[in-house]
Amino acid sequence: MKKTSIIAVAGLAALISSCSSSTPKANLKSDVDSLSYSIGLAQTQGLKPYLVNRMGVDTTYLAEFVKGLNEGANAGDDKKKNAYFAGIQIGQQISQQMIQGINYEAFGNDSTQTISLQNFLAGFISGVMEKGGIMTIEEAQELAQAKMKEVKAKNLEKTYGENKKASEEFMASIAKKEGVKQLANGVFYEVIKEGNGSIPADTSRVEVHYEGRLVNDTIFDSSYQRNSPTTFRCNQVIPGWTEALTHMPVGSTWMVYIPQDQAYAEREAGQIKPFSALKFKIELLGIK
Repeated sequence: MKKTSIIAVAGLAALISSCSSSTPKANLKSDVDSLSYSIGLAQTQGLKPYLVNRMGVDTTYLAEFVKGLNEGANAGDDKKKNAYFAGIQIGQQISQQMIQGINYEAFGNDSTQTISLQNFLAGFISGVMEKGGIMTIEEAQELAQAKMKEVKAKNLEKTYGENKKASEEFMASIAKKEGVKQLANGVFYEVIKEGNGSIPADTSRVEVHYEGRLVNDTIFDSSYQRNSPTTFRCNQVIPGWTEALTHMPVGSTWMVYIPQDQAYAEREAGQIKPFSALKFKIELLGIK
């Protein structure tokens, strides 16, 4: 239902004179009476699907909706009642949208876990009242980001712990491999072909051919298969790529081994599961 129609419903609902939960009786004695009734009825087109699909109203309780409608419409400009109704509306948004969205971000599809509604409301209300808070909003934003990352990582480790272990074991074996050289942050590489061109800066645009594999040798991406090299800036890719490219002379071909924290870490990307170490054959064709 269009937003303008909902606004119209709210405005026209002020014409309702009864404060009961029942439907007011129509009394069409004048043209204005008929106009009022017909517009009120016409404005409900599409309202029920909106209530069900957008607001989560169970049609079993439509009488309660009517009760609330009557009370809201007859509140007029009563500031106390308007504040109360606004609290009800935002409280429902917290319950039906915010908490669900936060839970999905933190715990994925695990419906057995949830954030604390009590603590959420404690923080929310202290922010609204601008008193009683134990930290500033800026501090809360920083802490929320950090804690969300920690909670997500712990939750993902429950699901992908074996994958993380396999990745760590793989990187440990690479570290012992003959002919392998180490860069910063646990990135390793083997020289397949040594070039003698310039070495890119992290802001350089480069043209490369590459092939990416999981630790079990499954190919998940390949510019060779597409027969099309790709161009990008060195600092626009995963950290392990940036580390390798900024040490790699043009004309070189390296096999690069990237630990999970320098790849996609806890993120999932297509065939790449969270905490996956990766290996890439990278051929640096040129600097643009």
